[in-house]
Amino acid sequence: MQQFVFRIGDALLLSAGMAWDVGWSLALGFILSGVIQAVVSQERMREAFGRDGIREIALATAFGAASSSCSYASAAVSRTLFKRGAALVPSLAFLFSSTNLVIELGIILYLLLGWQFMAAEWLGGVVLVGIMAVLVRVTYPAKLVEEARRFKEAGSGHEHASMPLEGSTIWQKLRNPHLPMRVAQTFVMDASMLWKDVLIGFLIAGLLGVFVPSSWWAAVFLKGSSPWLAVPANAVIGPIVAVLSFVCSIGNVPLAAVLWSSGISFGGVLAFLYADLIVLPLLDVYRRYYGWRMAAYIGTIFFVTVVLSGLFMDVVFRALGLVPSANNNIRAEVTHFSLNYTFWLNLVFGGLTIALIIMARRHPMQHDHATHAS
Repeated sequence: MQQFVFRIGDALLLSAGMAWDVGWSLALGFILSGVIQAVVSQERMREAFGRDGIREIALATAFGAASSSCSYASAAVSRTLFKRGAALVPSLAFLFSSTNLVIELGIILYLLLGWQFMAAEWLGGVVLVGIMAVLVRVTYPAKLVEEARRFKEAGSGHEHASMPLEGSTIWQKLRNPHLPMRVAQTFVMDASMLWKDVLIGFLIAGLLGVFVPSSWWAAVFLKGSSPWLAVPANAVIGPIVAVLSFVCSIGNVPLAAVLWSSGISFGGVLAFLYADLIVLPLLDVYRRYYGWRMAAYIGTIFFVTVVLSGLFMDVVFRALGLVPSANNNIRAEVTHFSLNYTFWLNLVFGGLTIALIIMARRHPMQHDHATHAS
């Protein structure tokens, strides 16, 4: 019994380490979502991302890479883009790029897994967008897309919050004195919808990291088998583990490192990382945003995309001889807290989060009628 209690403590510590790594970027993502909803009109969304052309997809990809968001926050921003008039492929391209091409994710991958994984994540992010765009164009469900765009999010109050501020240009809206209040309201609304999903994700990932022995992972991922069997199998198994582990972008890097040290292939790790957008809580988020049919379509497209992308990147990096060796001390590294950049970023964004919550409570959303665009 005492040993079990100690292991629970280890699992909670691992969960805390994952949450610590992702905390500041999650707050940043929700803040960016609030700013976008406050300053970008439906007309401008249609103009920038209203088509499925290469220019629009590339612009959405660059926009996502610059957003530095966690999966849940990225889903909120992507929903805003889509329901403001953006086409489906650019909206989904933003999702992939905002969780795979961001700087902080690359830094964590470099620190925990090596530069090869950092490079594969960033290059793979572009591959993901390309494969996803082809799959959506081949299977494009026009009626379902329009149904999802009009879907009402019951009980979220999002229609009220999503009205942009007054001003003829984005610069004028950014200078609007009501902007911080609107961002605070949207921040609290989105966070209140998703915090339970995020918390459950970290707890499950911690439990998996501690209670599932390395020998079991080695068996699941066919460690020691022929690469002709293990590589494609891992590209499929990796996303399945990700779906069941619940944990979102950046926060799934520590668990990916645990899996890498336990025998999963290079492409399997990448497919696991790419699949942060189809974890069970996020699939439920898609259901809330777009309805269950569109959520099923997105989940299917994303699953096929991450499997093909993981397999492709594995073949390329193996051919180039760039697959690194595993790190067997990863659990100790994740649970080691220090005064590094993560500490200071969490301190800054933790303070911003508290300030936004206080502001939102002082200015409840239902009283904010005067700042709506006419």
